[in-house]
Amino acid sequence: MAKLILTHEVTGLGEPGDVVEVKDGYARNFLVPRKLATPWSKGAESQVSAIRKARKSREIASLDDAKAARDSLQSKPFTIDAKAGESGRLFGAVTTADIADAIAAGEGPKVDKRKIEIGQPIKSVGAYTVAIRLHPEVSANVDVQVVSA
Repeated sequence: MAKLILTHEVTGLGEPGDVVEVKDGYARNFLVPRKLATPWSKGAESQVSAIRKARKSREIASLDDAKAARDSLQSKPFTIDAKAGESGRLFGAVTTADIADAIAAGEGPKVDKRKIEIGQPIKSVGAYTVAIRLHPEVSANVDVQVVSA
């Protein structure tokens, strides 16, 4: 088993700054090459505290703030303009960064693109529901309308 410090969020494993133990192959072939984790050492503990401090400054502080953000996100749909063909099929796909930009443009709360979860890739014009994890206990289902530019 390899002991690692996560530098990015890994679904099902942990948040940035967490110290985890995973199998050697998963660490060597997936996490470390993609810079999702670094090997653990005694000197890396200062790096862990810096990552945790940065994460706390980014995330929504309290449960009440998260609930207020959820209510404002769910109150109205957000529109994304994308290039599409005549059949309604997009040239590419709508990414989580596109959704975060649309929320910011629509005067919604600041949302980290890594907290947005899209079930299936959005590759055509239409209405979609996207889940956003605002807090460990609070998530919002946001309506996203994709229209042809």
